[in-house]
This record gives sequence, C-alpha cells and structure tokens, in this order.
Amino acid sequence: MAASSRAQVLRLYRALLRESQRFGGYNYRTYAIRRIRDAFRENKNIKDSEKIEELVNKAKANLDVIRRQV
Repeated sequence: MAASSRAQVLRLYRALLRESQRFGGYNYRTYAIRRIRDAFRENKNIKDSEKIEELVNKAKANLDVIRRQV
C-alpha cells in the first residue's frame, strides 16, 4: 500500500472511531466501534489497489451515515 493511501486509510479509521464515540447510547456506541475495528482488521492485508479504493469509498459513505445519526 502506498504511503499516501495508508495515511488516508488511517485518517478515515480515526475519523470513524471519533464520530462513533458521539453516539448517545452505550450499546450503539460500542457496536459501532466494534464493527469499525473488526472491519479494518479483516481487511488489513488486502493489497489490491482497486479493492482498497472500493473499501475506502464504502468507509467514507459509512462515515457520512454516522455523522447524520449523531
């Protein structure tokens, strides 16, 4: 993974975790954080740049959803 791509993914990961901390309900908050961590761990060994780009776009869409929910 290129350095810029890695930095972009890390920024996105941190933003997702930060926004999910704003959920009011404990169960929603812990579920969101667990899902984010599990998804990033599951996909950490992907090398295909097209697949990475697809996952980044999906994560950005999820970030927008989280921002609308809190």
